[in-house]
Amino acid sequence: MEQPTVLVRDLRVKRGRKSVFDGIGFDIPRGEVTGLLGPSGCGKTTLLRAIVGVQAGVAGDVTVLGEAAGSRSLRHRVAYATQAASVYDDLSVRQNLSFFAKALGAPRGDEDRVIDLVGLREQAGRRVEALSGGQRNRVSLAAALLGSPELIVLDEPTVGLDPVLRAELWALFRRLASQGATLIVSSHVMDEALHCDRLILLREGEIVADTTPTKLLEETGQRDPEAAFLAVIESGEAS
Repeated sequence: MEQPTVLVRDLRVKRGRKSVFDGIGFDIPRGEVTGLLGPSGCGKTTLLRAIVGVQAGVAGDVTVLGEAAGSRSLRHRVAYATQAASVYDDLSVRQNLSFFAKALGAPRGDEDRVIDLVGLREQAGRRVEALSGGQRNRVSLAAALLGSPELIVLDEPTVGLDPVLRAELWALFRRLASQGATLIVSSHVMDEALHCDRLILLREGEIVADTTPTKLLEETGQRDPEAAFLAVIESGEAS
């Protein structure tokens, strides 16, 4: 059996005296898009940071591509795009990506590949400070895709985008998965669950469902993911 891309066992995370997670666990298989969904403040970003290996106060085991999360050997195999665009405002789109490509040791010309992937060819020469919020986020996403990482971790990548661009990015995520990459995509928009192969639903630091979009709707008897999520919450409170 092929080893999962991510294995989480007994994950506990504290921020100060507050416990964010108290012993959660799950696996993330290779070559799939896993959606990490839940309301703001439920722990999505903290969990993503623990998987990438940059979260403080972590206990338990998090294994990524067969290595401990955050290992030096994973730096070129794991990409992470934060919710806030991590790019330089005073550089153009192309200059930003050329800089990050050199820092990562990405193949020559890889910036052109990712510019086309995220649909920023017309904005390639513009300074980032002149772009819209959605375009800035796409520059950050493009930087994460440099070098063709095996695991791509994206924190709210479609926030602020219009429906057409959201659809285009989800088509891109599906294409990357079909080419062998593993993606973890967080969102508080429950409708985006339908784009995923697998769903991990979070609420207040707990996993309330680890399922697929089809099973989620079937088991709750609902027609849309938001209603299904609420049904899961109500079922948990009643039990």
